[in-house]
Amino acid sequence: MAEIILNAEGAILGRLASYAAKQALLGNTIRIVNAEKALITGDAKSIIERVWKLSADIGQPFKGPFQPKMPDRFVRRVVRGMLPYKRARGREALERVLCYMGVPKQFAGKAKAPPKPASAQKLTTTKMVTVGKVCKAIGGKV
Repeated sequence: MAEIILNAEGAILGRLASYAAKQALLGNTIRIVNAEKALITGDAKSIIERVWKLSADIGQPFKGPFQPKMPDRFVRRVVRGMLPYKRARGREALERVLCYMGVPKQFAGKAKAPPKPASAQKLTTTKMVTVGKVCKAIGGKV
């Protein structure tokens, strides 16, 4: 179908991920650039603590399942959570979603802003943290 390039800078992560998941299920190829600049709303300390606890609680340290620590993989995992990835159509949709840190040369000048509901401009709260900061706090190399 079509290729949609989304710029995650200043976008709310959950809303961006749900839009990307819906478009992937429709058959579109989704490219998310600037994944480390997506925003998670809420108190930064509690968000980092929750992600840290989740990564410590699931699985065994050397056997998995593992929690992604790189921002691009973290965003892709959030999109995966909004897809029926245990079924064939969900797995195929997930293959159509790719996330990048920064903007690759082939997408320079082509990236579109996310849809208006995903934008964080109209939020009244000032409590936000970027995906890059969360991943750095849990041990990722950003």
